[in-house]
Amino acid sequence: GFSLVRRIFDVESGSLERYEPELGRTLGEALLEPTRTYVKPALSMLHAARVSAISHITGGGFYENIPRALAPGFTARIEKAKIQTPPLFDLIARTGNIPERDMVNTFNMGVGLCLIVAPEDEAAVTDALVALGEKPFRVGECVEGSGKVVYSDER
Repeated sequence: GFSLVRRIFDVESGSLERYEPELGRTLGEALLEPTRTYVKPALSMLHAARVSAISHITGGGFYENIPRALAPGFTARIEKAKIQTPPLFDLIARTGNIPERDMVNTFNMGVGLCLIVAPEDEAAVTDALVALGEKPFRVGECVEGSGKVVYSDER
């Protein structure tokens, strides 16, 4: 993703120092925000309830990593309206004229980790994450299907 970002914003021209009002900081500050790690939250979740699978959402993570975490015969239906996408990704998409599928396939869109848990375990996992200061949110559900990810507006 960084090679694409470098091209979109022509970073050699000094654009990283440009203040971006929608980001509330410079482009460089937003792009160089440290990567979050999930060791403590993951351990806490595993102690709080039964977690069926964990998928780290890196570039390509929605379409490539989540399917590896699915049980055979299931599809992950991701509701894009539930994803709390940071403004940086909107700026990248708009500036580079990047189609939505390419954005989701290249960037994590603000989702660092996806968990697959049974509905009856969701509250315990959510409570454990909130206790650590995390802001978990449900992005979709697993349904019978072909083992792929469906990312859409539809429910």
